Amino acid sequence: MPEVVAFPVRHDWSRSEVEALFALPFTELLYRAACAHRQHFDPSEVQVSTLLSVKTGGCPEDCSYCPQAARYHTGVDATKLMDPAEVVEKARQAKAAGASRFCMGAAWRSPKDRDIPKVAEMIREVKALGLETCATLGMLSGGQARALKDAGLDYYNHNIDTDPEFYGDVIHTRQMQDRFDTLAQVRDAGMKTCCGGIVGMGESRRQRAGLLMTLANLPAHPDSVPINRLVQVEGTPLHGTVELDPFEFVRTVAVARILMPKSMVRLSAGRETMSDELQALCFAAGANSIFHGEKLLTTGNPDTGRDKALFERLGLRPMQVDAVRDDSIDACTATVHAGITEAA
Repeated sequence: MPEVVAFPVRHDWSRSEVEALFALPFTELLYRAACAHRQHFDPSEVQVSTLLSVKTGGCPEDCSYCPQAARYHTGVDATKLMDPAEVVEKARQAKAAGASRFCMGAAWRSPKDRDIPKVAEMIREVKALGLETCATLGMLSGGQARALKDAGLDYYNHNIDTDPEFYGDVIHTRQMQDRFDTLAQVRDAGMKTCCGGIVGMGESRRQRAGLLMTLANLPAHPDSVPINRLVQVEGTPLHGTVELDPFEFVRTVAVARILMPKSMVRLSAGRETMSDELQALCFAAGANSIFHGEKLLTTGNPDTGRDKALFERLGLRPMQVDAVRDDSIDACTATVHAGITEAA
């Protein structure tokens, strides 16, 4: 039998290598991604998270995709930060529906120091329910990151959104380096990172490759990598953008799995409009995490009943905490991984 070769964890990917993966025949790419997936995860398990917007709208940023930006007329009204007791009740409901992780999102450029104690109370109470905790609050200072860690926060979400080459076409009110700085504060505080991007914003395949290359070449791979498909909201600058081909979306998931083999690769925004067949292809390509229930900030999610039915049809089950593993359980051979640089 040919020797089994593990997919290495690398931080030195070149754009040409990543583009070569994108250019593989579709079935070959999915096979390689499936092999990488099986070397670190049980392919029949999917991690389930719920995301609650604890403070909606009124954001001063100008992200071209976001309905929560105050400058766009999208029908999203600004709200105050939710009461911790209300958040905890939502977390109880999420756990009862099968979620193992509860993420709290607030539409801030960055939180004020006076906001941190209330958020910390939410984190402690949600953690006490036996759920993993995640938050996405915008840019953080070192002190804020440490305070969230001390409250029990497991993950912090801060996406880089897109390729550095394309970033200036989408966002002008902060720089890519600002995002890298917050990720560094989160890592330094000892929290896990949740960091991905959005595809379908009019970027090229080269720029999709650049997004994934940038994520894979961070000092540490994100523990969770959300792959968002643009949700077009009327009133935002990106409304009317040509939709991304579904097979290109699956390719993006597959390449993310190969580049970051130990990370959770999550189907995030845009899943509401994905067919069951498209989601099944994404799971075959190495996606192993979803958001369900509530709403993904201001866009919908498939309801929990639909997700349960899809899991049953595909023979999938919710993942338990700490399900990542290092041993290979699949007879993927050396020939599968060989020749990445010559793949094109």
